[in-house]
Amino acid sequence: MDFFYSLIGVSSVIVLLIGAWRFLNWAWITPKKMEKRLRRQGLQGNSYRFLFGDTRDMGRMLEEAKSKPISLTDDIFPRIMPLINETMQHKGKNSFFWLGPRPAMVILDPEQVKEVFTKNFTYQKPRANPISKLLALGLASLDTEKWAKHRRLLNPAFHVEKLKYMVPAFYLSCNEMLSKWENLAPAEGSFELDVWPYLQIFTSDVISRTAFGSNYEKGRRIFELQSEQALYFEQVMQSIYLPGWSFVPTKRNKRMQKIFKEVNSLVMGIINERLKEIQTGEATSDDLLGILLESNLNEIRQHGNKNGLSLEEVIEECKLFYLAGQETTSGLLVWTLILLSQHFDWQARARDEVLQVFDNNEPDISKLNHLKIVTMILNEVLRLYPPAANFFRMNPEETKLGDLSLPEGMFIFVAPILLQQDKDLWGDDAKEFKPERFSEGVSKATKGNLSFFPFGWGPRTCIGQNFAMLEAKMALALILRRFSWELSPSYAHAPQVVLTLQPQYGAQLILKKL
Repeated sequence: MDFFYSLIGVSSVIVLLIGAWRFLNWAWITPKKMEKRLRRQGLQGNSYRFLFGDTRDMGRMLEEAKSKPISLTDDIFPRIMPLINETMQHKGKNSFFWLGPRPAMVILDPEQVKEVFTKNFTYQKPRANPISKLLALGLASLDTEKWAKHRRLLNPAFHVEKLKYMVPAFYLSCNEMLSKWENLAPAEGSFELDVWPYLQIFTSDVISRTAFGSNYEKGRRIFELQSEQALYFEQVMQSIYLPGWSFVPTKRNKRMQKIFKEVNSLVMGIINERLKEIQTGEATSDDLLGILLESNLNEIRQHGNKNGLSLEEVIEECKLFYLAGQETTSGLLVWTLILLSQHFDWQARARDEVLQVFDNNEPDISKLNHLKIVTMILNEVLRLYPPAANFFRMNPEETKLGDLSLPEGMFIFVAPILLQQDKDLWGDDAKEFKPERFSEGVSKATKGNLSFFPFGWGPRTCIGQNFAMLEAKMALALILRRFSWELSPSYAHAPQVVLTLQPQYGAQLILKKL
């Protein structure tokens, strides 16, 4: 018996020692080896600090930056990513920072960025934090064969031929928003309005109609819950994740779990209704959910269940429809209105174009594609205020990137705003609003460099890019036709990242009905 207890004791000690060694290797030995290797190749960054790296400083500096607005400038990178901005100022362009025990290398060379985006099986999305599943997984979080399968099944829903059937939904939702604005307008003169919440409701209404065939009221609860979940998610991302922490019953974790269950239940209800309609032959497939379900059912019939999406995977894609579709376009529109409130000449030029192209007729997809000046403006807004503030990739095995040899498991950090405002690539006026730079298209503006990628680039380019641009063109055209506007003195310039780039204190404009 004594021998048995001794064996248990020895075994326990061995298990503890192995666990301690693995933790020490993960939290100290491997990071220090990676740091040494990066420095040998000429990269500079802060010295690694046990377990947390730069995450504490990152959180503190973000909170400090968000505590007050900035002057009215389009040079917003120091506010939205203060730690990375400071690192680059002190360590140079070839720098890295620490997200916990992993280094993240900043890349600013267009050719390196192109290689990272092109080789999407080599440079993968970082392994999802378990908290991520509480927000939305879906296409944006997948990699390799699973990503390829989802992308293939989703492509039909975003084909340009399908998008033209969604333009009436854009028109209807925007008209409802503008009718609310007109009801607030005095008989004569102007009025102040924070347009940000209205734009969020408009884009949510569009997603409800185009994705699920319902109006905003039916999807309101999903929108509210996903917006709340996004705020919690951003808080989590600003701190190091410790294995198992998502199961600790903190107030935030319990709330995120509750939101997750409610959103899943609501989305599943919508999907089950649609599946019943399909079975009885009642369903139409001209919305995103209908097209996805039809594409998925065809795949299963032809190639079996393993090649199709499960119900859980369809739910995640629907949640992503809501999140990405709403966030991206509302952000693009709000920064467009803010910039045009400062540049009256471009607002007037865009309005003249809209009136010439549409007159008093209802906009359609062919006419929307004739809005050259509007497109130039939207591209310039995307250059200065890209919805996706950054892209992270990770190399699951040792990799060569240009002249660099990257150790396994490090982060590669790409910030569109850095390349899109690089004076070496765009000229001395890179941080100024000048839509004329896009007068001959994106390719001419970038001189063939990969220096403009607000929706990503390569195989993983945002699948909803055309959807978002059409929606934004429609909304801007209708707003220009019915209102003129300028920036209110009460507006506080405070860009922040909550999944996408948003105005922290809203967007107060002085509107005048035309």
